[in-house]
Amino acid sequence: MRALARRDQTLPLTGRGHYRGDVNAQRPTAVVTGASAGIGAATAHALAAAGFHVVLGARRVQRCADIATLIGGTALPLDVLDPDSVAAFTDGIRAARVLVNNAGGAKGIEPVLDADEENWRWMWEANVLGTLRLTRALLPKLIDSGDGHVVTVTSIAALEAYDNGSGYTSAKHAQAALHRTLRGEHLGQPVRFTEVAPGMVDTEFSLVRFGGDTEKADRVYRGLTPLSAGDVADVIAFAVTRPSHVNIDQIVLKPRDQHSAMRAHRES
Repeated sequence: MRALARRDQTLPLTGRGHYRGDVNAQRPTAVVTGASAGIGAATAHALAAAGFHVVLGARRVQRCADIATLIGGTALPLDVLDPDSVAAFTDGIRAARVLVNNAGGAKGIEPVLDADEENWRWMWEANVLGTLRLTRALLPKLIDSGDGHVVTVTSIAALEAYDNGSGYTSAKHAQAALHRTLRGEHLGQPVRFTEVAPGMVDTEFSLVRFGGDTEKADRVYRGLTPLSAGDVADVIAFAVTRPSHVNIDQIVLKPRDQHSAMRAHRES
């Protein structure tokens, strides 16, 4: 599925530290946010295997550093909720070919009338403004590469609304609208835009959403086989390794037994 073969070459910097940019032009740089676990970590592995030098960003930077050591990448601290952190992170990246906007998530699940404004604020900040900040800072560098690519990991929550989930679905709708707008605004420039919208994925997502309640989190995936983080990472790697004239606008992927956010077949 991956078009680029991994190259064994000397990298500019591995592990945790400040990245100085593309030293080896044959190994273009891919930036992955939310890279300490789940889809982000799997994507870092997949893109490294596809021939990229991967810069991993997340708040849990030591986890990123451990992954970076394994794949020959670079780990930098990143909190997408903090504009200063985003500025420091992006200032440390001189050149880039790919940006994967993966940081985000959900907190809480309740009716609109019981909405927790702090949770809403966090979801909009992480999913929408985080994507805005990273893309705005790195897009000029992606365009300068001559073949840039922005991948934004949204969700099927960006395509539908469901009861008790309006904080998350509204944030994901807004994130998707931002991403799709960029596609039109940069038409004719050397940059591509791909939205990846997964359904159920077995990651820390539900654990975070339910405030660490493992029973509630496990119940989300009970009775069916959800996607793995690697399933989503494979799709991302496929999209960014197509020929430069090919733009995959949107990929929606779900477990075979999931029809929508609210409808799935579960074995009893």
